[in-house]
Amino acid sequence: MKNLLLGLSTAELKLLAKELGEKEFRGKQVSDWLYRQGRREISGMATLPVALKAKLEEGYQVGRSLVKKISKSKDGTFKLLLQPAYGVPYAGRFSCCVSTQVGCPIGCAFCATGAGGFKRNLSAGEIVDQVLTVGEAAIKEKLLAADGRVSHVVFMGMGEPLLNYDATLAAVHLINGELAIGMRNITVSTIGYVPGIYRLAGEDLQLTLAVSLHAADDALRRKLVPGMTRYTLQEIADACKHYFRETGRRVTFEYCLLKGVNDGQADAAKLALLLQGLNCHVNLIPFNSVKGSGFYPPETFRVTNFRRVLEEAGITVTQREQRGEGIEAACGQLRRQALTGQGDLRIK
Repeated sequence: MKNLLLGLSTAELKLLAKELGEKEFRGKQVSDWLYRQGRREISGMATLPVALKAKLEEGYQVGRSLVKKISKSKDGTFKLLLQPAYGVPYAGRFSCCVSTQVGCPIGCAFCATGAGGFKRNLSAGEIVDQVLTVGEAAIKEKLLAADGRVSHVVFMGMGEPLLNYDATLAAVHLINGELAIGMRNITVSTIGYVPGIYRLAGEDLQLTLAVSLHAADDALRRKLVPGMTRYTLQEIADACKHYFRETGRRVTFEYCLLKGVNDGQADAAKLALLLQGLNCHVNLIPFNSVKGSGFYPPETFRVTNFRRVLEEAGITVTQREQRGEGIEAACGQLRRQALTGQGDLRIK
């Protein structure tokens, strides 16, 4: 397999050009074709000399994916099956949710991704490719203007980003530096991998850290998140306090509400106690139904009551708008459907 150009920074491409006997500015031209023009083939990089294109094609390929399937919902949300990627339109912004792994090793009980198992890590280029491909598809579907672009990127697709740390960090820098998406418009999510949180804190980046809890006590979390049981909720909270001290960036906590499982007022009170004194906000996510999972979305009044308990404890709360219903938009659903031909999830 040839090396991928996508995933190399402008500085790295300049060095590559020099190694191939060309002037460094040729590397900048390659970067422009990759990240600003979205070129898919080396042969289409018109400003490059024929000799350089031939040298590149000997050992490199661009590394762009193909769109195998597009599912689009009435609210304008659409999802692509590639490696895979999701485009989510909001007023005044266009957010792209990217994956960092094919499958996921964590195996959350309510998540379609975990049920499909873990295959491999994605490279930085494969991650950036998702942003470029989603932008192209959004323009084609007329969800973005012809001169429009992805404005926000969230690392919340398949996989645990901090278990693929080097590729995730490289992709963050490429998205910020090459695609010119502001660092504060980038969110990296984790299920609570404590060493990764401490390591990311040391990078001193202005991105947003989102930590998925989904439970307010360790016993329930071990059942819901069986692949990350080595760290307690208190250890995760302590790591997040350290992250805030190092970066000054408020931490977001993601909490998926499952009917009758973790959505009671007592659960909310435990969560409020855990997060007491931590500069954070909680993002409540009503469960996006996965057929056969055994879990169901909570009633509206339970979401309201849960939110009220947190707000009365002085915690800032947001509630994620449920979007993409009807297009297998929950993590891993579209991939599972393509692999199995049906949408049912079997949990043993």
